[in-house]
Amino acid sequence: MGRTITPTDPKLIAYLKASMGSLPEEVLRVLFLDGACRLITDEQLQQGSLAQLILYPRIIFKRALELDAASIVLVHNHPSGDPTPSEADISSTERLAALASNLGIELTEHIVVSRSGHALIGQRPHGRGLMEMVKNHLLRDSGRSTGFPDRDLALSNARRTARRRLLRRHIVGSRKYLGEPAWDMLIDLFIQHCEERKIATGDLCVSSALPLSTALRLVQRMCDDGLIRKIADTTDGRRQFVELNPDLAWRLLAYFGTPIDD
Repeated sequence: MGRTITPTDPKLIAYLKASMGSLPEEVLRVLFLDGACRLITDEQLQQGSLAQLILYPRIIFKRALELDAASIVLVHNHPSGDPTPSEADISSTERLAALASNLGIELTEHIVVSRSGHALIGQRPHGRGLMEMVKNHLLRDSGRSTGFPDRDLALSNARRTARRRLLRRHIVGSRKYLGEPAWDMLIDLFIQHCEERKIATGDLCVSSALPLSTALRLVQRMCDDGLIRKIADTTDGRRQFVELNPDLAWRLLAYFGTPIDD
């Protein structure tokens, strides 16, 4: 590798369009770059419609930290042929750019390609650049205009987190599922539950960023403990879906839907 990457480079765009533009499903691809914007590696991290998949930040950033990447470029395709970024594309990019900034990683650009064209989310007409998106995202989340950390707000958030942790213990019933990646997998399943979408066992395992065999064992343990259950795919005998048991889904709805006062 080692090639310098510039998101606006016509050769790069032509390569991405040729390799991804005509794919029948949406694919998320990440270019990991060093401090001199040289390519470390180019990896596909998700496949399947982004309308039915969550962008799993921990997969992207765990890999970036493993590679000691200074910046990343996201690429995904629109099989429809229209490369215009959707509102979901833009909001996901804003969120990921803010998360990357917090980790000292720059999200340089998010490129959308199709058979007939491409779009750069950070350089769309009348749009904000990615750095401005990060700034506005952080200011909106903090509700403040200074951009400086606030001690009282930090203390309040820390206390709220501690109370949430205690509440989580009552919801899940076992300390072994309170931390990553088990808790993150349960959150992913809750999101899918609320959006009335199905997630295959393999996709849930990939999202955990664990080795596949380890993730499968964790899923089985949570099934054995009655937290989740597997559902056969009636259209594909080789695949199973996994979902929250109804009781846990209800408890998580109460957990995330009820504010914790200071």
